[in-house]
Amino acid sequence: MDTGEEYSLVIELSENDLFFEQKKKLLENKGFRPKERIYLKDTSKPGWVNATVKVLLQIARIIQLNELELYFAEDDGCPLVEFYSPRNELEAFDSILSLVDISLSSCTNLHTNILELLRQTILDLISDFGDKNSVKGIVERDHGIDQEERLIKWAESNGVRTQLKIAYVQGAGRGAIAREDLKVGDIALEIPSSIIISEELVCETDMYHVLKEVDGISSETILLLWSMKEKYNVNSKFKTYFDTLPENFNTGLSFGIEAITMLDGTLLLEEIMQARQHLHAQYDELFPALCNNFPEIFPVELYTWEKFLWACELFYSNSMKIMFPDGKLTTCLIPIAGFLNHSLCPHILHYGKVDATTNSLKFRLSRPCKSGEECCLSYGNFSSSHLITFYGFLPRGDNPYDTIPLDIDGSDVDYVEDKCPPNWTTHMVRGTWLSNNHSLFYYGLPSPLLDHLRRSRSPMLNTKTLLQENLENELQILEDLIYIFDDMIDNMGETDFDDRENCSWDGKLAMDFKNLQRRIACSVSSSCHNGVNMLTNELNKCMAEDTRG
Repeated sequence: MDTGEEYSLVIELSENDLFFEQKKKLLENKGFRPKERIYLKDTSKPGWVNATVKVLLQIARIIQLNELELYFAEDDGCPLVEFYSPRNELEAFDSILSLVDISLSSCTNLHTNILELLRQTILDLISDFGDKNSVKGIVERDHGIDQEERLIKWAESNGVRTQLKIAYVQGAGRGAIAREDLKVGDIALEIPSSIIISEELVCETDMYHVLKEVDGISSETILLLWSMKEKYNVNSKFKTYFDTLPENFNTGLSFGIEAITMLDGTLLLEEIMQARQHLHAQYDELFPALCNNFPEIFPVELYTWEKFLWACELFYSNSMKIMFPDGKLTTCLIPIAGFLNHSLCPHILHYGKVDATTNSLKFRLSRPCKSGEECCLSYGNFSSSHLITFYGFLPRGDNPYDTIPLDIDGSDVDYVEDKCPPNWTTHMVRGTWLSNNHSLFYYGLPSPLLDHLRRSRSPMLNTKTLLQENLENELQILEDLIYIFDDMIDNMGETDFDDRENCSWDGKLAMDFKNLQRRIACSVSSSCHNGVNMLTNELNKCMAEDTRG
């Protein structure tokens, strides 16, 4: 809002937000309203820019919380949150930068300098945040990249514009490296729709007329089956692309028996086994029937289980959901873009929508990328078990989406009449090292879980006062959690890390994941033990006061 001498920015939580009530409560606990107006009127005071950005960022962080981040958000009794997750922080920066840019396009000259100063401060903070929180990939120089360079030349001849080159990155395989310094807002990669591999390509083939009659078959499966055959088509427009694809993707779907055995007692074992069973059932529904009935379209040698699994791994690890100008959302393979690796602190946040004006897919930077640095995007807010199963890697750094779900039934919990029922129907924990609040009544554990357990044991208690009954209730809750997680740790067994270097690729991944899950369980157990010590001290004080009384 520009009134000549005074300027303000309005930042608002949409009432259509799926978690409006929870976020509204969180904002109010921090002293904000769902619609907040920030006046830019004290620009003569030292530090006004940083103070204004600080307020904007506090609000934007809460607005940008996703469901899991909201579950673990510490909304009471903790110091100022530094940030909720790298994804959330970058989304918050991105939203307030967009707000400032919109304001710049419509403000008077009187306020341009103020907004430009605000904008530069936000850009500096984004750069600092990336430097502090990203894990830099190390480029390996001893790998040949002839095929990849041919693909780049083919792509550029077909209209691709890129500021990236391909190189091998230590521990990550191939990756995309910035050719020059790239700023926030720069387009690192632009891909015309004409080389996006989508279901439209299949519609032009005989295969499509057969597959469309298959009951319940998805467009993704149709494209997958087309790609199995197109890979061997010497006249394919996409031959250069298919030639650069690896012979093995090495995802969790290809784990051997030894690695599977190592995963006993972990979440990853269940996820891999369920995914394999699903793929086997899908394959058995299609083959050998399609090969027997349409041998010219589905040659038996191209549609083996091994080749089907390879294609599934290709789509799981390389495909993207793309929104086209007609509003259609479809799964696609995108040459060049598949070289962009995942990061918990990505350079590129938004990339899934075809620009209607240029009819191209643009990968725009939300934080800077220096020349020679690996440029990354986010595959999604996935746990490490999901990333290993479908992508074949464990992310570098602390993944805030690594949780251990708890099988707790809340249906039989009684509620005090003037208290609202909880917003959460499922409960979980994650590494307590990610928490900022390990004080009494918090212990580094998620508040929704603790509140649920308190209601389960004693719905009528005022749960955060130093009364003996409350403290005894808390003590029992923590002792129950210690029993659960110590039992989980025992079931996982010990891991021999001395022999890790001699393990196969899948054995190393299995070992690293098991260590991760063990670390999470141990952190929860340790935090509960610390909580028991705090509660015991407070109980001793209570009993001492009763004795004196």
